[in-house]
Amino acid sequence: MAAQQKQWGTTPSISWSPPTEKENIQNVELIEELKRQGQYEAQTETTKKQALLGQLQNAAVEFVKHICRMKRLPQSVIDAAGGKIFTYGSYRLGAYAPGSDIDTLVVAPRHVTREDFFDHMPSILERMLPAGAIEEMKPVPEAFVPIIKLVISGIDIDLNFTRLTTSSVPIDLDIKDTNLLRGLDERELRALNGPRVADELVQLVPQTTTFRTALRAIKLWAQRRAVYGNIVGFPGGVAWGMLVARVCQLYPQATGSVIVMKFFSIISQWRWPQPILLKESEDHPIQARVWNPKIYPTDKYHLMPIITPAYPAMCATHNIGPTTKKIIVEELLRAQDKTNLISFGKLQWRDLFAKHTYFTQDYRYYLSVISGSTSKDAQASWSGFIESRVRLLVQSLEGQGSIETARLFNKGFAREHQCKDDNEIDAVLHGSVQYQASNVKTETTDNIKDPLHDAVAQGGADAAAVTNGNSEPVTNGSQPLAFYTTTYYIGIELAQDSAKKLDVSDQTREWKENQCRSTNYQDGRNYLTIAATRSYDLPLDVFAPGEERPTKAKKKPAAKKALSSGQKRSRDVSGMEISTIGFALGFVTLLQFVGDRSANDLAQNKKTSLYKLGINVLTRYVGLISDTSAMSPPSPPLEPVSSTYIQTAIDLQPITPARAAPLALDKNDGSTADLTDIYEPVQDSESATAIAAKPRTAIIIACVAVVTGINTFLSGLLVVAIPTIKRDLMLAEGLVLW
Repeated sequence: MAAQQKQWGTTPSISWSPPTEKENIQNVELIEELKRQGQYEAQTETTKKQALLGQLQNAAVEFVKHICRMKRLPQSVIDAAGGKIFTYGSYRLGAYAPGSDIDTLVVAPRHVTREDFFDHMPSILERMLPAGAIEEMKPVPEAFVPIIKLVISGIDIDLNFTRLTTSSVPIDLDIKDTNLLRGLDERELRALNGPRVADELVQLVPQTTTFRTALRAIKLWAQRRAVYGNIVGFPGGVAWGMLVARVCQLYPQATGSVIVMKFFSIISQWRWPQPILLKESEDHPIQARVWNPKIYPTDKYHLMPIITPAYPAMCATHNIGPTTKKIIVEELLRAQDKTNLISFGKLQWRDLFAKHTYFTQDYRYYLSVISGSTSKDAQASWSGFIESRVRLLVQSLEGQGSIETARLFNKGFAREHQCKDDNEIDAVLHGSVQYQASNVKTETTDNIKDPLHDAVAQGGADAAAVTNGNSEPVTNGSQPLAFYTTTYYIGIELAQDSAKKLDVSDQTREWKENQCRSTNYQDGRNYLTIAATRSYDLPLDVFAPGEERPTKAKKKPAAKKALSSGQKRSRDVSGMEISTIGFALGFVTLLQFVGDRSANDLAQNKKTSLYKLGINVLTRYVGLISDTSAMSPPSPPLEPVSSTYIQTAIDLQPITPARAAPLALDKNDGSTADLTDIYEPVQDSESATAIAAKPRTAIIIACVAVVTGINTFLSGLLVVAIPTIKRDLMLAEGLVLW
């Protein structure tokens, strides 16, 4: 009973009830499903990792001694200097999957520097580890926290470095001791924060095994539903771990399956922005900034604050925005419904881990944010920078009232292309995969695990500091050269009451200009475009095996009106025909008025032939005037034009097949002439004088007809150039949605 009275966390536990037989069975079923999903590694792999960590520990001690000897320190200092390897992240929490990397930190005494780490640690590793064990070694000195990326015997290792202000680092050093933080700068504090948070987290849960089982399940669910990744605005692995730990504190004796079910019911109903705290905040004489919205105004804007338990307390979810919060809550509610059905035996655990439908069903329109570079290293840094900034574009789109949701996919798609000229590069930068290298598979950014990309994405390196890469044009005659791109997709869901036209060109242009003004951008080496993509135009490589790309919906034929008896069927009048008639009427009337009203003076004038052209147009397309042969001399004068005439010209009747003859100009001799022949003088134009019989009427007719002609002409162009005026995503250095 005494143990049951212990309070875990900041509030009393909800239930101390032991698990029932049904709950134990469900827990076994959950573990079996996690194994089927590949979330547990073989014991041989675990033993192999433990042995490798022991070798790294020996290398760290030898590295520190080597630096001490090089700096001619006393033998007593060398013997006591020590050095220690700490793990953190998923490996330290015990919720790692096969093939996941191990985050490690080398902690050294004060006389070992950052420069020493990069200058000497690689050679120490090569000397201390078995021959051929190091398959890859890539130092990243540009990173805010020093890191060397290693692949040792098939195991990925991220080796970080920091130093303390002490003269020695004993093997039994307690990393949770807050006094170790004295005198450290921001980089050193950040480096120590990883293992300090992980150690605190493991010790703040009642049952470590239960915590690890539940965390494996929650991480798998979050990855399958694409709500995983701190950089793009979702909780990362540590943040999800803290949420699981809080639920474990509320149900100290529950099984992993119960924790998973309670997790979704509690977190989906959490009253944000009330923070998630695993323990009360602690004060310390070290003047480090801790999360406190009462003191720091910026902390008030954190929408889903999850606070780290180690001093100095920080918000692990400061990147979450309104859209990502909405999506997270929706996914939590969806999972709650599924776990309720699982508890009643109506669903299986595998149903909880069903993959997202981001590309297959969720959206019709996408923005493709495409970063490109002329070399692989240059692209690693440039794409990392864009990944860290693309969420700002999403936040800008959230302010567009016509957009209901703008959701960034949590991974980028890295591709390699073979381009021969700038036109092919431009096509690639606007979403084409026509020139993608056939022998290089598309990879997502989380699988590449490029240390330079990750360092820049986390805000810890400046891409401009990267010296690798070719800044020359990627063309070499007809020989194709490699061009690298990374694409991030933003799904767009329109508001139900939105207009048919959505223009976000200002947001996209401003965001792009801001990134290209950054020191991370290097002209001639880096590229950035934003293209619009419909769901049925998405590249096939974004779909997993077994998934199908959406198809373009076929338009239903418009229903035809039934014709009443006696009504003749005729073809529709297009906008271009309307514009032709409007222009002909307006041009002829205005020309006749401003010209000489005398029929004798007009007889030898080109204006009369233009007038004849207008009359022919009206004759062929409208039938308002009889055949132009009636205009041959002698002919009776036309009646004065009235407003009724113009109205009739606007409200056109369908043209019958008999009047749909090819457009040609009738000569006086009955033959036809080309358009180049329209200036032939007409011998008699007596019939043309009637149109200008009333100057005031002619002015009104001319003005109305010209304006109507221009208006209908533009309408006609719109109808011809854009046959479907519906919601359609288009972009020209910005984005317009029809």
